[in-house]
Amino acid sequence: MPFLSLSGTLIVHINKWPMNPNKPDSKNSQTISRDDLVAWIEAGCKPKKDWRVGTEHEKFGFCRSDLTPIPYAGEFGVKKVLLGMAEAFAWQPVEENGEVIALKKGLAGVTLEPGGQLELSGAPLETIHQTQNEINQHLDQLGHVCKQLNITFLGIGAQPKWEFDKIPWMPKGRYNVMRRYLPAKGRYSLDMMARTSTVQANLDFSSEKDMAEKFRLLMALQPMATALFANSPFIDGKPNGFQSFRAEIWRYTDPDRCGLLPFVFEDSFGFERYVDYALDVPMLFRYQNGQYKDGEGATFREFMAGCLPDQPGLFPTISDWEIHLSTLFPDVRLKQYLEARGADAGNSHSICSLPALWKGLLYDSDSRQASWELVSDWSIAERAEIIKDVPRLGLRTKIPGGKTLQDLTLEVLKWSQAGLAAHDCRNGEGCNETIYLKSLFETAKSGISPADRLLKAYHSSWNGSVDPVFKEEEFESFFAKCK
Repeated sequence: MPFLSLSGTLIVHINKWPMNPNKPDSKNSQTISRDDLVAWIEAGCKPKKDWRVGTEHEKFGFCRSDLTPIPYAGEFGVKKVLLGMAEAFAWQPVEENGEVIALKKGLAGVTLEPGGQLELSGAPLETIHQTQNEINQHLDQLGHVCKQLNITFLGIGAQPKWEFDKIPWMPKGRYNVMRRYLPAKGRYSLDMMARTSTVQANLDFSSEKDMAEKFRLLMALQPMATALFANSPFIDGKPNGFQSFRAEIWRYTDPDRCGLLPFVFEDSFGFERYVDYALDVPMLFRYQNGQYKDGEGATFREFMAGCLPDQPGLFPTISDWEIHLSTLFPDVRLKQYLEARGADAGNSHSICSLPALWKGLLYDSDSRQASWELVSDWSIAERAEIIKDVPRLGLRTKIPGGKTLQDLTLEVLKWSQAGLAAHDCRNGEGCNETIYLKSLFETAKSGISPADRLLKAYHSSWNGSVDPVFKEEEFESFFAKCK
């Protein structure tokens, strides 16, 4: 996950949201207080007219000839891809220790995940049509460069074929620290880093109350998103017994920083409560003097008190806070915007469905309220049980009231559709943004998830091989049709 350095210069994070003029200066080296941390998040508040949606998606690169993961270096490596995009399409390379590890252009960026997954961190945009155009342009550029290298990309939630020890690791300092720290926290933590891909939507809020309402709804509905986008039924070349193995992996990554946040459903939830949660999560690492340093198990609260085990008397800056927030991985994450993180990656036909779903629900007050009423009375225990069951059962997961997530999804999608229709943002063909929900309605009505479709093919036309998935889920430009 990307972030800014202590000096405020770009290390691996492309700031995907416009800078708020009231944001505390991240170059300021003065001692900061808890109030400063709250103020930094609060500075993300924007009037409704300025709300945008940003979309991030990850994908696995592979060699067409033998389906192997692409390495970092060499004639057919991801470094070559990044340099090719920089040369052909005027992206600005970002280096770490002399190696290209990201690209930036305006508010968008291309970054590398630990196992070589390539991520487009899209700019915050007004419409989902603009997002689709942005993705198509990215895929066209990527295709132009990769065609010469015999490389292409796969949209799926977990690496379906190659075993963990066959996955190359990218030369980024933060990943070295994470590889040392996380295995003691969860048995799937390294699989999370190297063998999963996701699609994520980033959304704005206007006030503390608005943030809290959106956060609650997003957190309550993340299991629905997991089920609806479930697309990781294979691992090590065979079925893994799950609809979303990616979601199961996250359940066994690090309980300190992942999963459900029960306090979000308390009436008093707001900026301060999230800050207090973040203050007490152990730091994964710090970035100091050009190097990544182990967090030594210290919390950010201890850092604020000058009580780091290896450097007592050292105090953090706002940039340290930005870095720390980027290393928290709950199902919904708060920075100066909200991140909805619960979906498996899919191919180019499905990416825009996720930001469309959340925009329709969160940016229309009637749709938001109606959807919240569907899930507001669930207990924390019931929410936790749903999160436990959904990786395996998907849309068939039971929910309170004797229903399933499939039933809930059908109701929620209607409200998202109503919200998008109310916005009535149209493209050049006269389509509004509801066109991006079509595939979700098909999935919800049939109860057949992307994972179900892949498994059916595996057991029939694919003759028990996962190799065809590399062609089936390969990325290509996609243009949503009105009818």
